[in-house]
Amino acid sequence: MIYIGAMMCFLTVIILTPLVKRLAIKVGATDEPNNRKVHEKIMPRLGGLAIYVGFLLGFLIFIPETIHYWPIMLGATVIVFVGILDDLFQKSAKFKFIMQIIAAVVPVVSGFKIDFITLPFTDRIEFGFFAVPITILWIVAITNAINLIDGLDGLAAGIAAIAFLTISGLAVSMGNLPIALISLMMFGSTVGFLLFNFYPAKIFMGDTGSLFLGYMISVIAVTGLFKNVALFSLLVPIIILAIPILDTVFAVIRRIIHKKPISAPDKFHLHHCILKLGFTHKQTVILIYGMSILFSLAGIVLNRSEMWSSIIILILVLIIVELLVELTGIISESYRPLLRWLRVEKIKSR
Repeated sequence: MIYIGAMMCFLTVIILTPLVKRLAIKVGATDEPNNRKVHEKIMPRLGGLAIYVGFLLGFLIFIPETIHYWPIMLGATVIVFVGILDDLFQKSAKFKFIMQIIAAVVPVVSGFKIDFITLPFTDRIEFGFFAVPITILWIVAITNAINLIDGLDGLAAGIAAIAFLTISGLAVSMGNLPIALISLMMFGSTVGFLLFNFYPAKIFMGDTGSLFLGYMISVIAVTGLFKNVALFSLLVPIIILAIPILDTVFAVIRRIIHKKPISAPDKFHLHHCILKLGFTHKQTVILIYGMSILFSLAGIVLNRSEMWSSIIILILVLIIVELLVELTGIISESYRPLLRWLRVEKIKSR
């Protein structure tokens, strides 16, 4: 049933996307090029509507205990509504932020919360009352992280697809079949849209899609990954989503360093930096896919590892992250402490 649901969502989105494309052009939901964007012609957006409708159909048909999971779908509908408004009318960041909080509150008050985490050398940490604000912060942060990384054809959709596939596999291993089914149907819906969104894109997902994908990843992770007795349960979803999280964190750091508003756009996101290194549009997207797969594999291994092997994996992940930051210049082109140290050690060894 899991695979049938995913396939149905996949085929539904393939059918719907050309229709949504025509609708976007008709209602004026288009994205015009500017000096910050990579595309060079007017593109229809609103493609996320096809992803949402495809998944909604699968949700209504295949999800058992539908009433229990309706808060997830209700919150997703709120976030899609916000995305549609932004794709049509370019709403303010403040409005979108407030609506994202409202969308996050819906599943949280219904019981979908990060109640505890498991750490080494101690018993699990129960959050109690703080579970509510922590979960809302997580949902809003991941929703925006996927939104911010949506800067190249197929980039956000591909990263989201990798995350959904990874979460579905972990959910199966934990015996959480409803979350595995939801994740796999989101995977099918996202890949169906990716056929039209990969370079050269025929349609953009817009905020309708990027906010919806980010929201669903964050809520599914809360339900399927945080409620886990494994060591470092907090870090597994963070590592799986390392690319969008790092891109967002370093964007904030970069803007603070340069004394700019946190919401101010720039051309120093991870994909911009890789493009500056000389890679083509398609090569950059595929390279970031590879990074996402690498981090997802690390998250899977971490989820099944004992304490000391988990610590080794975390150290390796941190080294990879540092090298990624320095090689791409995502913070600053002059920030290269580890590479300088390696160069000095290499000279000394001669």
